[in-house]
Amino acid sequence: MSFTKVILGTVSALAMTAVAAIADPAIIYDLGGKFDKSFNEAASNGAAKWVKETGGKFREIELTSEAQREQALRRLAENGNNPVVMTGFAFASALDKVAPDYPDTKFVIIDMVVNQPNVSSVVFKEHEGSYLVGVAAAKASKSGTVGFIGGMDIPLIRKFACGYVQGVKAANPNAKVIQNMTGTTPAAWNDPVKGGELAKAQISQGADVIYAAAGGTGVGVLQAAADAGIYSIGVDSNQNYLHPGSVLTSMMKRVDVAVYKAFKAGADVKPGIQVLGLANGGIDYALDENNAKIFTADIKAAVDAAKADIIAGKIKVHDYMSDNSCPVE
Repeated sequence: MSFTKVILGTVSALAMTAVAAIADPAIIYDLGGKFDKSFNEAASNGAAKWVKETGGKFREIELTSEAQREQALRRLAENGNNPVVMTGFAFASALDKVAPDYPDTKFVIIDMVVNQPNVSSVVFKEHEGSYLVGVAAAKASKSGTVGFIGGMDIPLIRKFACGYVQGVKAANPNAKVIQNMTGTTPAAWNDPVKGGELAKAQISQGADVIYAAAGGTGVGVLQAAADAGIYSIGVDSNQNYLHPGSVLTSMMKRVDVAVYKAFKAGADVKPGIQVLGLANGGIDYALDENNAKIFTADIKAAVDAAKADIIAGKIKVHDYMSDNSCPVE
């Protein structure tokens, strides 16, 4: 082999090593912050699990404004990160615009479908898990009145609410469900003060179990419930630990699993739509030492029976996203 070929071969190898070195996965957290104790934090936990198992590294960006979405996507794609994962439906329009410009980059969006050949869309059957915690709420309630507090008023959160109401009514047809949304802008995901105020208003109307599907805002709901001596229900991450003995359970949406699988697949992540629900472990309810004493055998039996029937197709939980209606309101 000539000296020139050796030099060129070495340069080529170094270039390939440099490309590989920056082809780390990346994640962009939605507004509300990485440590929101809910949706974003679940995503962060999935990334952390991948690091623990592989010793790999990744890049992460926390947004502070809506205007940063496209900029963040382009920055990571230009940097060579692959795949680029983003948490939240609000990335959809920016991703639809950016993805065609970086055909060799795989993008993973959680909670929305973007039809591009290099995009993997991960969506969940939140209505199934919400049905389960609705059954639990009805069983735990002594007043017959329970509450739901959502974050931003969008069809996705209405999907949580509708499933919850259906579960409550299945367990107690005479139950009353009070519903409130925190707001109509992304600020609704990170307003624990407002969450607490809404919870107090529902408590004054007789609610003794409140389900919060509101990101960081939900932390305020759980706190207000604990202060008032009633039960709350967490969401996305297992939030039972925040107020042991007060958080009845948490509707676990395994965003951590979605992120972990995406990071593990790397640039080989498969484009298309992935749907995660009760049947494949993407949705569940949380039972641990923090709620074991209050999540009684009677509640567990009812919830587990409902879970089995949903998986078997015997119970059909209405999906609000299918027609933007809720027949059990």
